[in-house]
Amino acid sequence: MCVILVCGMARATYVGLMAGTRIALVTGATQGLGLALVEGLAARMAGGDHVFLTGRDPARVEAEVGVVAGRLTGAGAEVHGRVVDVTSTASVQAAADAIAAEYGGIDIVFSNAGSRMSPDRAPAEEVDQVAETYNHGALRMLRSFGPLLRPGGRFFVVASALGTLGQLDPRVRAPFERARSLDDIERIVESWRRAVHDGSATELGWPGWLNLPSKVAQVAAVRVAAAQRRERDLADGTLIAAVCPGLIDTAASRPWFTDMSRAQTPEEAARALLDLGLAPSVDPKYYGELVQFGAVLPWEGVATTPEVVSTT
Repeated sequence: MCVILVCGMARATYVGLMAGTRIALVTGATQGLGLALVEGLAARMAGGDHVFLTGRDPARVEAEVGVVAGRLTGAGAEVHGRVVDVTSTASVQAAADAIAAEYGGIDIVFSNAGSRMSPDRAPAEEVDQVAETYNHGALRMLRSFGPLLRPGGRFFVVASALGTLGQLDPRVRAPFERARSLDDIERIVESWRRAVHDGSATELGWPGWLNLPSKVAQVAAVRVAAAQRRERDLADGTLIAAVCPGLIDTAASRPWFTDMSRAQTPEEAARALLDLGLAPSVDPKYYGELVQFGAVLPWEGVATTPEVVSTT
């Protein structure tokens, strides 16, 4: 397996790209679920395929590419490191432009970057980073990499079973029901963020736990993006979906739970996502939906058990 690091906007030139070569990219891939997704993709994709391990810290990206190289042997995809900060529109667009120039498109995207939250901090202290990473980050990825998705490709936003409308007060649910574009979702996220900062969030109906509106906004972004391209994508077997990996035992989730006995390791949590992403064909029922362990979670529903998903 060949390992190459490409930092910032610098671009390596790859010679002899074969027809049928697949390109995959994972954000937030320097630890946890993201790293497990990179390792799983590299192991299960073919020789000559390419997997991009991305994160915002060049040193960590380089280190984790080396870790993956040490763990994987034999045939498999080439793993490349690339610095991508999903809180920066310029960084995401530069990565998309480089992928387009190098390969002409992309086949598998896991928009997985997240921001760690603490039960010991006030929502106003964390909402900016949560909104910029989970929400605007997913919007940036959809806008920049969505157009690069090849026929038969897969684009996943890693979300949560908490990302359903039933989690929200009807007063703040209505804007999501009316949303028809990524711009609409962006405006809702900014309205929520302002309300958290000015202290009006509770009065307006927003839940106190930032994870709830953030996850709903992620799934809503997937739904409106999918609605805009549904006919074409379904015709060529392309899938856009939100995915919930379930509870993962990481440093990000442990502060929120006293019992982690049913939590998965990142490697265990990655399996269902990889199965869906690498399946030769997918059931159209998944298109534009929130999927967990092969089941579609109803948009209007309510999660039966709370969860925190670590995506960093």
